[in-house]
Amino acid sequence: MEQKPSSEFALRPLSAALVYLLVIMGISGMITFLGDPQYEESYVILSFISFFFILIPLFCGTYVVGPNQSRAMVLFGKYKGTVRQQGIFVTNPFMLKKKVSLKAHNIASEIIKVNDSRGNPIEIGAVVVWQVRDTAQALFDVENYVDYIDIQIETAVRTVASVHPYDENENDGKEVVSLRGDSDQVANELQAMIAKRLDRAGIKVLESRISHLAYAPEIAQAMLQRQQAEAIISARKKIVEGAVEMVDQALHDLSARGVVELDDERKATMVSNLLVVLCGQENATPIINTGSLYQ
Repeated sequence: MEQKPSSEFALRPLSAALVYLLVIMGISGMITFLGDPQYEESYVILSFISFFFILIPLFCGTYVVGPNQSRAMVLFGKYKGTVRQQGIFVTNPFMLKKKVSLKAHNIASEIIKVNDSRGNPIEIGAVVVWQVRDTAQALFDVENYVDYIDIQIETAVRTVASVHPYDENENDGKEVVSLRGDSDQVANELQAMIAKRLDRAGIKVLESRISHLAYAPEIAQAMLQRQQAEAIISARKKIVEGAVEMVDQALHDLSARGVVELDDERKATMVSNLLVVLCGQENATPIINTGSLYQ
């Protein structure tokens, strides 16, 4: 049978200032009362010893709650509530006062090696900002909530990295969510997954981001060459598309303005020459033809 999750509830603290004020007033009254000569010295000493044994538990039960701090109270193994109010307070000296920080924490996961959805080994790491939402769950539902957070973040990072490719591949013919190209969407997915995993520990995830993303060293050089080749192909494709548009515009303008009449063979020659000039990597060397096209 699954154990019911713990739930935090507020505990109304007892102000230490009020308690100490009452104790001081009691001591002052006792000194005044026992100052009468009719009381024997032994009674005076006994009274002071009694107050001394009252002050010891009082001091043991005193605790301070600072800004963005809390104290979870446990008495004889039973959770009694959580104090989030700032100040100095007094409680039962047998009460265990477990301190839990309510501040936002940054945690950077270790850079791990994992295979993406295409099987490529990559290195990935994440930064997560988290905060304790429920002190009872954080303390009593997991063994050590800090270690629990670290392990769950690493598991979530591995899961997200394994279902997405490192980069988009134009040859696939379909749109995919990639780790490098869709970082915002991947970060939102990672945050939702981590939040779901940490809900058991009463932890709220404020933000998560991929902090490190790279190919593994054994394939980094090959992937770099692949990216360079894809960039060259894409650039060449743009050049050819632009050259074809320019040649088409040139033929259309020559024909529309009646500059020259070209048959199909001359058009083919002109198109070939223009494409060589426009698509070539080096500057074209002009050649003056003193004859005709057919000589």
